Amino acid sequence: MTTYTRQPADPVAEDASFRHPALFCATQDDYLSGVGAFVRTQAAHGRPLLVAVPGERLPLLQDVLGGEDADITWVDMRQAGRNPGRILSMLLDFADRHAGRHPAIVGEPIWVGRTPAETREATRHEALINLAFAGRTATVLCPYDTALPEPVLAQAHRTHPVVGDGGGYRPSPDYAGPEQVCRECDAPLPEPAAPLVLDFDEGGLADVRAAAGNWADAAALPPRRRTDWLLAVNEATGNSVRHGGGRGTLRLWRTAGTLVAEVRDRGRLTDPLVGRRRPDPLSPAGGRGVWMMHQLCDLVEVRTPPSGLVVRLHLAVE
Repeated sequence: MTTYTRQPADPVAEDASFRHPALFCATQDDYLSGVGAFVRTQAAHGRPLLVAVPGERLPLLQDVLGGEDADITWVDMRQAGRNPGRILSMLLDFADRHAGRHPAIVGEPIWVGRTPAETREATRHEALINLAFAGRTATVLCPYDTALPEPVLAQAHRTHPVVGDGGGYRPSPDYAGPEQVCRECDAPLPEPAAPLVLDFDEGGLADVRAAAGNWADAAALPPRRRTDWLLAVNEATGNSVRHGGGRGTLRLWRTAGTLVAEVRDRGRLTDPLVGRRRPDPLSPAGGRGVWMMHQLCDLVEVRTPPSGLVVRLHLAVE
């Protein structure tokens, strides 16, 4: 069994409500001593624990427990959190299942190798944790590899009220509210070169969806992803007709390894958590379409320029 020595002070007190610390780790030993200590402490307290980290980290943390029986759910974040927009729903579902037992979560949404677009949406996710978990009793510990780019580490100080390292935890003087961070994440999206442009309204939905399917086939989308693609485009274009002024514009293009569909309309999103938490199927408030897009796609980018709403969907072809 792996051993470790340095253990930062436990970031959750016995009577704490919601805690969301970031833990900065420079080495594997730092990771084991900090995250491993947290896992062992929560297991010792009998708290239900979700550990969602990149797959290569899981055996390290499992070894920390040395076969001890504990109420732990292990998740490979590279798979479950490939689209950062899926992660918050997973965390909230876990917390809901264990309400009243002070659930604890290790969530590592940003790792070395994330694309800039993925990292921006993961940063948005980190900010929204503070909004979604407000008033709950839970702890969400987020490890950060100090090999990440400096601007990413700086953002971690802004999305976490508490930060820590091998020397312990302390309040973050740079912490900013989730609304402010989300506004900053709404950077303009890069313009594609020569996309296919399709305007649509309610009467043309079937035609534009068929065109999107034919275009994806010609762009070599694997058959196993075709249903995901069609469902996501269907939800995005349908939302434009229902909530975006009755019409919209679909743009399609391919990058090196990804197909991209972008829908623009005159709609607005006023709730930053739409699509990031599982919608109530009985609620008239909606949000099911955006949630489905996040579940189906590898990345979803949403922007709200003065002209309306932009939803950009990415599906990997490799």
